[in-house]
Amino acid sequence: MFRIRRATHEPRIELAPLIDVMLFLLTFFIYSVMMMERVDLVPMTLKTYQSGAAAKPVPAATISVDLDGRLYLDRAPIALDELASRLEEIRTGAPDLVVYLALADGSAEVDRSALLLDVWDRLQPGKFNVNIVGRQKRGPVIRDAETPVTTPPAVGPTAPGSQAAETAPLTGNPGSAPAG
Repeated sequence: MFRIRRATHEPRIELAPLIDVMLFLLTFFIYSVMMMERVDLVPMTLKTYQSGAAAKPVPAATISVDLDGRLYLDRAPIALDELASRLEEIRTGAPDLVVYLALADGSAEVDRSALLLDVWDRLQPGKFNVNIVGRQKRGPVIRDAETPVTTPPAVGPTAPGSQAAETAPLTGNPGSAPAG
């Protein structure tokens, strides 16, 4: 009679399946603990605090430059020569006046960068607190050579005194004004 010899193997424990099962159990328990108590239903007492005076907004004036190079002070047309004197009048009533300088977004026939620098130079002797308002740059735009470049319609007043001039906000990117 033939005897079959069998090789004896030592028993061993594989760690990869054990680690997988342990990570699954850990994930399950973390998820179940998170779902046990809903945070929006936790009773919480919110304390109210009251200050001595109501918050007051900082007085501000906005100088806007539209695509045609026209200047507006708080949405009213103004000449470049009158700008500094008009802001001085406003500052007599509000000494902490903040001036915002905004350009309408879009390409224009007029070189607005020279106008922007001229406005800046006229406001600096008066020591005005000037902030330039612009749209955040989203990075470089890559275009194909065949794709025509189109600009979105500009946001800004269309005519002085029109309703669009009273409701449209003027924001723009001062660095995007074409040179020439």
